[in-house]
Amino acid sequence: IIKAESVVKNASGEITQIHATYDPLSKSGTDTPEALRKVKGTIHWVSQEHALDAEVRLYDRLFSSAAPDADKEGDFMDHINPNSLEVISAKVEPSLKTLEIGRPVQFQRTGYFVLDPDSNPEALVFNRTVSLRDSWGKIDQE
Repeated sequence: IIKAESVVKNASGEITQIHATYDPLSKSGTDTPEALRKVKGTIHWVSQEHALDAEVRLYDRLFSSAAPDADKEGDFMDHINPNSLEVISAKVEPSLKTLEIGRPVQFQRTGYFVLDPDSNPEALVFNRTVSLRDSWGKIDQE
């Protein structure tokens, strides 16, 4: 476990340093008490050098209103959310190349995703199934 203890910001408020501690006994698979303890959350960073390219599909609500068919004057098609699909490029860890279709994985601070059936090892495609609630802004306000 590497735990961020404090940050140093420049005059513009940008983070320039992160002060952290490293607990070598917490390495997973070591069977030490430190490795078995529960933590609030773990982030696994992807090495840019070894990462694979992937297409990521971020789905949102299909309709812009809760009851699109309730509009007696218009067509339900008038309530289609034009932003219901955003396709982005991402970097993923190499082990996802062998992920089975439909098995869920969590992407850092984004949500849960499954490998699309149209994927292949040379063209990975992930579909978001569930978004995560963003509590990061709440931490800044405290």
